Amino acid sequence: MVGGEQHRLVERTRSFIRDHVLAIDDEFDGDLTAAGGDVLRVELQTKAREAGVFGPQIPAEYGGHGLNMCDRAPVFEEAGFSLFGPTALHAAAPDEGNIHLLDAAASASQRERFLAPLARGEVRSAFAMTEPAPGAGSDPTLLRTRAEQVAGGWRVSGRKTFITGADGAGFLIVMARTSGDPGAPGGATMFLTPTDAPGIEVGRHIPTMDRSMLGGHCEVSFEDVFVADDAVLGGVDEGFRYAQLRLGPARMTHVMRWLGAARRAHEVAIASAAGREAFGARLSDLGMVHQMIADNEIDLAATRALLMDACRELDAGGHASKATSIAKTFAGEALYRVADRATQMCGGLGVSASLPVAKILRELRPFRIYDGPSEVHRWSIARRAIREVSGSSR
Repeated sequence: MVGGEQHRLVERTRSFIRDHVLAIDDEFDGDLTAAGGDVLRVELQTKAREAGVFGPQIPAEYGGHGLNMCDRAPVFEEAGFSLFGPTALHAAAPDEGNIHLLDAAASASQRERFLAPLARGEVRSAFAMTEPAPGAGSDPTLLRTRAEQVAGGWRVSGRKTFITGADGAGFLIVMARTSGDPGAPGGATMFLTPTDAPGIEVGRHIPTMDRSMLGGHCEVSFEDVFVADDAVLGGVDEGFRYAQLRLGPARMTHVMRWLGAARRAHEVAIASAAGREAFGARLSDLGMVHQMIADNEIDLAATRALLMDACRELDAGGHASKATSIAKTFAGEALYRVADRATQMCGGLGVSASLPVAKILRELRPFRIYDGPSEVHRWSIARRAIREVSGSSR
């Protein structure tokens, strides 16, 4: 997108979020289900279309803007200024990552059946990979859900957990083992299946501290679920490879959205400190508050720089495994620090629903675990560095 055109989209997004989304977000304390769930989603996405900000990342053939990673970053940040903003623009997880994956890997018939209605916002989706222990989690090779080949397709059986958005989703992208044993580095396949297929049961919502995503974080079971051969997404036994098409970019779009939320907490805290007096001065004139404001500015700027470094590599066609791990790990912790300092600057109001800071802190904390805990990314970063320096095959 040409620079001026992108800038106008950023500005339209900023105005749209402030005019149509923030007040609802604040009224319901960031709880999207309580605010109206799918009914609100459809309403906000309709308004986003009218405002010309719907689907920054969605291919133009489906009504979006088709932005690459670098160009979408400032737009997603403005959307993330409200916890409901990404949903309003149809740029929220898990649909955003699933649209990206389907656009890269789906066959022509899969694009028509699954990608097109998802991209237009007619249905929601979920990505079903995580399993209860000892199954796939931070280590996806521990995958235990299995697909056995039968006449005309496959039978999938297994259990999943923490499947974001599963309740109310129109279809699932299911990761199942088609060869090898748990712990093997390959042998996984992705399948597309409607959520109402016989044998699929979306179970309980796992209670979590975050409330800004639709459809919960659910347990899902598969009992001899039949999927036809044409439901294979990508290729048989190539699921882990194709999943990387989704995971790296999805981590960065998470960073974009949470960057906007953390920035809002920071701006609210500055305004609060500037409007309060204590000990003979405005709070914003005190040295300790200066330090917190400066540290927030540093964390926001550093997050943005690492994010853009990873996005440039992704846009150039690279896997950006190291860059996305570094950016995700730093952002998960830095943005939480920003919200935590903002809470401190706001005092008692900072832990109340009177200001949006507390809900932002609540929503940011899980990001240090979602899409790979910081510790797992650090382990990966360290191993890669050791190999690069020593030439070790470990």
